[in-house]
Amino acid sequence: MVGLLYLGIDRILVARMQSRVGPPLVQPFRDVGKLMMKESIIPNGSLRWLFQFAPVMCVMGSVALLLYIPLFGQPALFEGSGDAMLIIYLLTVPSLALVAGGFASSSPYASVGAQREIVVMIGYEFPLSVTVVSLAWRILQVTDANAFALSTMAQYPIWDIVGPLGFIGAILLLISLIAVTPGELGRVPFDIAEAETELAGGLMVEYSGRNLALFYLGNAVRGFAVLSLMVALFFPYGIATSIGISGTVAVAVVDGLFFLLKVFLAMFVAVTVVRSAMARLKVNQTTVFYLMIMTIVSLLGLLLLWADMVL
Repeated sequence: MVGLLYLGIDRILVARMQSRVGPPLVQPFRDVGKLMMKESIIPNGSLRWLFQFAPVMCVMGSVALLLYIPLFGQPALFEGSGDAMLIIYLLTVPSLALVAGGFASSSPYASVGAQREIVVMIGYEFPLSVTVVSLAWRILQVTDANAFALSTMAQYPIWDIVGPLGFIGAILLLISLIAVTPGELGRVPFDIAEAETELAGGLMVEYSGRNLALFYLGNAVRGFAVLSLMVALFFPYGIATSIGISGTVAVAVVDGLFFLLKVFLAMFVAVTVVRSAMARLKVNQTTVFYLMIMTIVSLLGLLLLWADMVL
């Protein structure tokens, strides 16, 4: 529900930035409802079982992410059973589901889209991993607890344990994660796997009905999960106790609303502004951007964290 709501907000904001009216806030809910009532067409020549299982795998992988990420100011449902590295692995599941569905559809457009999705995924995985490992390594210097656990990162926010050099390094890591987010979500300018004007929809070209609705839902859930991960890594702060609010229910409500605000700001900066201001990049431009520019930025952030600790 929240993922679809943020999709609606994003579409309205982008439309306003581009001087358009845009769809109503509830349009994503209407899209899902309409698709769920339509027939799912399975193309001739497709690998039928994989074609139909891929949307289910996309939703399952996206929902699994939410079990390990702190949401609404509360600990993760599976806190202690997984850490940030597990989340990085789970982030690949929806993308692999899209790739599997594209190859299984037997469409040349979808096959090209699947190849592009693999290229983009290979590109952003390294800077994402460097960012997470850098944060965990720095936290490991101040505690013996599991530094990769998001609960530990919440207890030791990176901004509270670094000096001036480390602060600049953390900003570079944040910039790297912001750059990774639209690629992870397949949004402009990294929507080369769909590319309606080139590939007629790419990965999704042969999907319809309930199968397409499941992909739509999976992408909405994944978007909320990725933005929540950014909040958990860099801004794991609550606000209720700071403004003098007491009581379990009141604290939970205030921190939950504050969490939604942080997720909204993360979406606005990492997705909405970028999507409204840029056009789609080419495949080679995306590769250079992630494997060279963002990798260098994230590694420089790691070096600054190390120099801050040593000096």
